[in-house]
Amino acid sequence: MLMREGIRGVLETQEDFEVVGVAEDYDSLLSVASETGPDVVLTDVRMPPNQSDEGIRAAAALRETHPRLGVIVLSQYAEPEYALALLADGSTGRAYLLKERVSEPAQLAEAVRAVAAQGSVIDPKIVDVLVTARTKQRSSPLEALTARELEVLGEIAQGKNNAAIAGSLFLTERAVEKHINALFSKLNLTDEPDVNRRVKAVLLYLGERPASAGWS
Repeated sequence: MLMREGIRGVLETQEDFEVVGVAEDYDSLLSVASETGPDVVLTDVRMPPNQSDEGIRAAAALRETHPRLGVIVLSQYAEPEYALALLADGSTGRAYLLKERVSEPAQLAEAVRAVAAQGSVIDPKIVDVLVTARTKQRSSPLEALTARELEVLGEIAQGKNNAAIAGSLFLTERAVEKHINALFSKLNLTDEPDVNRRVKAVLLYLGERPASAGWS
């Protein structure tokens, strides 16, 4: 209630804004939005009855019933999964902000104006989290391996034992063992039985290779 009244107070300081309704849970939010026909709805990501993702679900429902209605979802924490869910059906007229923006009236007001004009706004902290997560996804553990270690791993993926790998790559079996131990270490597969390590290394290798690649 305190947050709700605080937001109302912030909005009412803007000369071009008019607060036409207030809701306290998911059902009343949809009801008030339908009855008053606002340009923009501000909602908490979590609210009664379940305190889970009601704000996200409300935004999705309003997309169906009021396509031109802008929705700003406020969250206490930088949770990118909610931001992605909010934008799953498009970013038009949607904003995802941290609640700390309530203490920055100018930024909150600009977000309201943006979504009212069918624009979109994502809190910079959420963007930072998304970029960091995307960068981590793009980084492959195989990048730590040398060219020779990748060759050895490719041979393991073909089901060859150490002797066969040595013959194929013109190496001694001792050299092959050293390369295998090194790649196990770099792939963080050092505390498991040897058979499990070989299987997991192959799975990593196959998961990172292009689908069109073939074996010679």
